[in-house]
Amino acid sequence: MADWQVIEGGVTAPRGYQGAGIAAGLKPSQELDLALIFSETEAIAAGVFTTSKVRAACVDYCRQRLQAKRSARAILCNAGQANAATGEQGWQDALSSAQLLGNSLNIPPDTILLASTGVIGKSIPMDRLGKAIPQLTGALTPDGSDAAAKAILTTDLVPKSIALETIIDNRPVRMGGIAKGSGMIHPNMATMLAFITCDAAVSTSLWQEMLTEAVGHSFNQVTIDGDTSTNDTVIALANGQSRTKAITTLEKDGEKLAAMLVSLCQYLAKAIARDGEGATCLIEVQVSGAPDQKAARQVARTIAGSSLVKAAIFGRDPNWGRIAAAAGRAGVPFHQDQLRIQLGDFLLMENGQPLPFGREGASNYLKLAAAGAYLQEDTVLISVCIGNGAGTGVAWGCDLSYDYVKINAEYTT
Repeated sequence: MADWQVIEGGVTAPRGYQGAGIAAGLKPSQELDLALIFSETEAIAAGVFTTSKVRAACVDYCRQRLQAKRSARAILCNAGQANAATGEQGWQDALSSAQLLGNSLNIPPDTILLASTGVIGKSIPMDRLGKAIPQLTGALTPDGSDAAAKAILTTDLVPKSIALETIIDNRPVRMGGIAKGSGMIHPNMATMLAFITCDAAVSTSLWQEMLTEAVGHSFNQVTIDGDTSTNDTVIALANGQSRTKAITTLEKDGEKLAAMLVSLCQYLAKAIARDGEGATCLIEVQVSGAPDQKAARQVARTIAGSSLVKAAIFGRDPNWGRIAAAAGRAGVPFHQDQLRIQLGDFLLMENGQPLPFGREGASNYLKLAAAGAYLQEDTVLISVCIGNGAGTGVAWGCDLSYDYVKINAEYTT
C-alpha cells in the first residue's frame, strides 16, 4: 500500500505555489495558451530534456540556466508555437520572454524557466506575449493549477493533473504535477511537457537524481507513435515550504519522497498514453524474466511501440504473433522456448508455443471471441515472460487508429 494519498490541487497543492493560465491569442482559437507556475520562495530546480539534436530554444535556455544555477522561481509555458528551428531569433525570443516575466514579477530573469509547445518552425508572437504577461501574472492564484494545466495543451483531449500528500518528519509534504502530451510520444524522452512542484526541502543533487530516476520509470516508458520531439521537458521544483528537515540521502525519508515522485510521474505518463492521438485504449505491457531491469524495460517499450501490435489491438485482434515478433526484435537475448504471452487473463503462448486458440473448434472460437471482447476494455494488459531472470519492466502506449493518421495528416493545414 502506498505511503501517500491523492489530494486535490495539482501543482498548487504544495505550499508556496501559485498558478495561472490565460488566453493570450497565441493559438488561432480562443483557448487558454499561456501558463505560469510561480513559487513564492526560491526553489531547488531539476530538469530532464529531449535527446533530439533538433531542440527548441526553451530547451537550450533551461539547460543553460540549470547548469549555472539549480534553482528557480517560475516556469512560463506557451502553447501554439514550438519555437524550434527558429534560429537566433528563437533564442532572443526566449531571453525576451524571461525578461518580460521577470519585470512583471519583479524577480531576476535567471530564476525563470521556459517551455513551449506547438508547431515546429513557428516563432512566438512576441507582441501578443508581451501584452499578455501582465494579465498572466495578475491571474496568479493558489487555485490556479487547473487553468495552467489547460493552457499547456495542444492536441490533447483532456488536461492531466495530480497531487499527492505524505508525512515526513511528522509534517505533511505535498507534491503536484501537470502534463501535456498526445502525439509524437516516444522514449528519450517521450514528447511531452511535465511540471512538478513539491514543498519538501531536498538537496540540489538529490532532487535531480530523483527526477532523472523517476523519468526513467515513467515518461521514458511511454510510446504513442515512435516519434520524439524537439521540446520534451520535465521540470521539478522543491521549495522547502513544508518546513521539514532537508533530505540529503535516499535513506528513509528520501526513499519515500523518491517513490512518491515515481508514482506521480507514472500517473501522468499513463494519462498521456491514454490520451494518445486517436487512441481508444491504454496499453500496459509488463515484462518479467529478463536478465535485469534495463532489459525488461527495453522489451516492454518495443512491444508497446510496435505499430503492428497497436493496430491489432485497435482491430480487437488478439494476435499473439505480433507480440512475440516485437519481443524478439527488442535486442534482448532470450530463448524463445521460454516465451510466455498473456493478454489480460487469456494465456496465448507458453514455452514458446501457441496454445489452442483460433477459429477451428467451438471452444477455441469462444476463447478467440472472449479475447477479442477483452480488447474493447479501456485498459489492455499484455504480460510477457522471457525467461527466469529477476528483471521486470513496464511500458505504456495506446492503440493505433484511423484517427491518428487523420489528425497528423492535417496537423498544419
